[in-house]
Amino acid sequence: MRNIRVGLAQFNPTVGDLEGNVALIARGIAAARDAGCAIVAFPELAVTGYPPEDLVLRRAFCDRSREITDTLAPLTAGIIAVVGFVDWVEGSAFNAAAVLCDGRWVDTYHKQRLPNYGVFDEERYFAAGRRVPVYRAGDVLFGVSICEDLWYPGAPLSTMALAGAEICININASPYQRGKHSDRARMIATRASDNLIAVAYVNAVGGQDELVFDGGTMVFDAEGRLLANGPQFEESLVVVDIDVHAVSQRRLHDPRRRVELRDVDLPDTVERIDIGFAIPESPGDARPPLVAALGPEEEVWRALVLATRDYMAKTGFKQALIGLSGGIDSAIVAAVAVDAIGAENVICVSMPSRYSSDHSQDDARLLAGNFGIRYLTVPIEPAHAAMLAMFADAFEGTEEGTAEENLQSRQRGNVLMTLSNKFGWIVLTTGNKSEMATGYATLYGDMAGGYAVIKDVPKTLVYHLCRWYNRNAGRALIPENTITKPPSAELKSGQVDQDSLPPYEVLDPILEAYVEDDRTVQEIVAMGFDEAVVRRVATMVDRNEYKRRQAAPGVKITSRAFGRDRRFPLASRWRGWE
Repeated sequence: MRNIRVGLAQFNPTVGDLEGNVALIARGIAAARDAGCAIVAFPELAVTGYPPEDLVLRRAFCDRSREITDTLAPLTAGIIAVVGFVDWVEGSAFNAAAVLCDGRWVDTYHKQRLPNYGVFDEERYFAAGRRVPVYRAGDVLFGVSICEDLWYPGAPLSTMALAGAEICININASPYQRGKHSDRARMIATRASDNLIAVAYVNAVGGQDELVFDGGTMVFDAEGRLLANGPQFEESLVVVDIDVHAVSQRRLHDPRRRVELRDVDLPDTVERIDIGFAIPESPGDARPPLVAALGPEEEVWRALVLATRDYMAKTGFKQALIGLSGGIDSAIVAAVAVDAIGAENVICVSMPSRYSSDHSQDDARLLAGNFGIRYLTVPIEPAHAAMLAMFADAFEGTEEGTAEENLQSRQRGNVLMTLSNKFGWIVLTTGNKSEMATGYATLYGDMAGGYAVIKDVPKTLVYHLCRWYNRNAGRALIPENTITKPPSAELKSGQVDQDSLPPYEVLDPILEAYVEDDRTVQEIVAMGFDEAVVRRVATMVDRNEYKRRQAAPGVKITSRAFGRDRRFPLASRWRGWE
């Protein structure tokens, strides 16, 4: 038996806070050593935070990344540490991993597979590595890879395995989206079993702008069996003993490796490096219980909470302001904010107009009382009446319509931003993905704010989350009437959302097909939807890109969020719905 104890430190770095991140890494190294680990790994770009974006284009940033990473080497007495950082070599930046061992910086691995899709644009910043180092530490051989390197079935993982590596340390900053955790697990298990190599996958955790990282660190043996995993959305040091002898035995019993070695010449990019350190054998008793997967609603909820908490903390905001209408969208944003920063740091304001119903104001007050959050009332009727009087001459002879309705929304935006300006509170906007997609939102009105908590949450999912939240709480913290009443912007008498939109149970599947899956109108109609409705929805989506460009940033939770994921021209004559 040869058991190697590995520590995987999923932690929450902050982009640009190199000193703070390195301090956290230093503590992680010490904790792993205390836990008896021979190797400890930290996430992709742990030193700089991920994604550093155009900071990488500043030479001083790259130089400082390397300089401060070097300060970690003396802290690695008796342990190997794999640390992600930005490297700079001969005029190019690299997404890199420093291999530090027993007080020395022994080697650097450069990421080879640079993702350039969705939210990723690494080819804009980094050059691709070519070397495939395999490190010998006593009688143990291991390799290092970074995130996307593992997603491809071939090199570099297959190369390091054929070169003898028994363990692959894979460091990641893999953003969350619904369902991705199980997809990752299947992929890693497949890579491990196909290449007869144990894979130790460590992922970052925490929110960064429009991304949230869910951790979910995993270790698989060479047969693709899960040995250990870490919690989602929490910092954790996952400590596990990996049986390297079992990897060797598996290879002896599987002819695939011998056939591959016979048929494939290893490339000259393979380097075998003896790091001059003998890994001590572990007793093999580090087998933490597996962490149960989160349910679908809880997973999304925790993503929203962590993203909101980190966006505020990392941008310096202490308190949040929410326009509380009595509707379901503002209710869920208030609940997320309470879980993220505490009720004492959440302020809600009701801004009734002549069209605000008594039940909506009652629901808003009830929710504020349930959560114990501060509740303000600032009526907008005086401003609304004054604005209508101001436009009386200009609007003379016209029928009342959207312009008059949106005056109320813009007055509310004005109230929110004035309170924000006065007291330093960040405004959390309350628009959902269904509204963002169709343009059912008012520029400089309900879109005004600093962070859009549910920007990527479809309306039907909002309902599911609210019901889950109440079940989980054991009582109706979000008032039942808020959930069951017909949704309405209440900008005119008797208004409901279905005056302007298809029912959400029809709208959301069409939006998913058109926005996330890029299906054509004809393909969506073939799924069973009315052609006129599909064309109408597609038209709204395409014509409202200009609104979305002006929306506050918000956390991504679906496979294709507006903004970084989906980038369409504002001025375009392509008519996909025709």
